[in-house]
Amino acid sequence: MNAFAYHLGFEFRVGIRNKSLMLMNYLFPLGCYILFGALMGSVNPGFLKTMVPAMSLFAVMGGALLGMPSALVTAREAGIFRTYKINGVPALSILIIPVLTSILHALIATIIIAATAPALFDGQAPANWLGFLLVFLASAFAFAGLGTLIGVVSGDARLTVLYSQLVFLPSMILGGLMLPSSMLTGVLAKLALLLPTTYAMDAFGGLAMGQSGGMHPWLSLGILVAGGALALAMSVILFSWDSKNATRRGHPALALLAWLPYVGGLLLSLTS
Repeated sequence: MNAFAYHLGFEFRVGIRNKSLMLMNYLFPLGCYILFGALMGSVNPGFLKTMVPAMSLFAVMGGALLGMPSALVTAREAGIFRTYKINGVPALSILIIPVLTSILHALIATIIIAATAPALFDGQAPANWLGFLLVFLASAFAFAGLGTLIGVVSGDARLTVLYSQLVFLPSMILGGLMLPSSMLTGVLAKLALLLPTTYAMDAFGGLAMGQSGGMHPWLSLGILVAGGALALAMSVILFSWDSKNATRRGHPALALLAWLPYVGGLLLSLTS
């Protein structure tokens, strides 16, 4: 336990001292928060009602999708995981620690956003802070699981950028962060149900912001938790200690199984 706590503390400090991780964990999301808060409030006043959860998710995705995968690939390429294996560190510990540190960094950024948005931009504060924290943790867990999985299956740092953007960009455009999901129709509305942000914004709206008219917030919360757990489980199954190993424990395409909870959410919407 002491070794785990030391490793967790070390990785947390790396997330602040490392310039690239500092950028993705704090500078990028908080800078965009200031920019979007200044611009979107006048262009789309409705954005102020969802600003706090939307920018919190932006902070989560910045660290989990744009920062963490490359760090995992770099550590594997440098032989750090092989050293851990020699010293008896289990694969689960190696993967769960980046998940926890990603959540902690996102939590700090979210506290800054939630504390300042009402005063700086007249953004709506959560009506239920406990519900807000619950949904934040589920959302951060879902995206941290995906970020870990991307880092595990990527063969090099360039692929992490591609895979991460395949999740990040659609989540920004279709996931309800900038525009309400209710404005989407047809195929776009269905595609949005394959994105964690859609369920996160629905859960935030129903359980934290006092809004109604969306999907079932508790179901959305369950889908997020299931998605994070499945992504983390697939990360452990597909984990490779050394990039020089020619064999894998499973085909990288198995990572797509992490989308089963979101596919389930889509199917439920089609039958309701």
